[in-house]
Amino acid sequence: MQAEKLGDEIRACRICADRFAATHTQHQPRPVVWFAPSARILIAGQAPGLRVHKSGRPFTDPSGDRLRHWLGLGEAEFYDREQVAIVPMGFCFPGYNAQNADLPPPPICAATWRNRVMISLPNVALTLAIGGPAQAFHLGGKMPVGQRVAAWRDHAPRVFPLPHPSWRNTGWLKRNPWFEAELLPVLRGRVKELMK
Repeated sequence: MQAEKLGDEIRACRICADRFAATHTQHQPRPVVWFAPSARILIAGQAPGLRVHKSGRPFTDPSGDRLRHWLGLGEAEFYDREQVAIVPMGFCFPGYNAQNADLPPPPICAATWRNRVMISLPNVALTLAIGGPAQAFHLGGKMPVGQRVAAWRDHAPRVFPLPHPSWRNTGWLKRNPWFEAELLPVLRGRVKELMK
């Protein structure tokens, strides 16, 4: 019940309304909340994109397709919030700038909500830290994403640092075949072990 109340508070959050109104997209906040206290797997990403902002459901885009492939999960398992919590560093789509580039999640979102959400998820046994902001929060310090992902064995099996599953990282994935050959089989095995 406490997690439900927290989810309702986050959905009602409007602390970034003025900030989002000033972006090129001039949109309203729409926090996308996807977690339950029973979840054993935490997907910690950056922030929802425009498609997710419109759908209200995380990873409803090609990045989500790639992420589900990485994890070896079908849609039904992936969206079972009793098992998988999806908690980005920013709950809302941050918007685009004048050049249509993604804006970063406002730090005030994580500062306001993240610790409370983490406390409400006592059963998490696996965290997927996707991208720089999530990796800094969950692993501490500052390190380039590629370097952190290359050192994945230092954190497994509890935390797996991952690149963002965006098409923008296709080149990185091609240049680093060890990711698919070495990291993904271990990650899929850990995910399978934790799914009921």
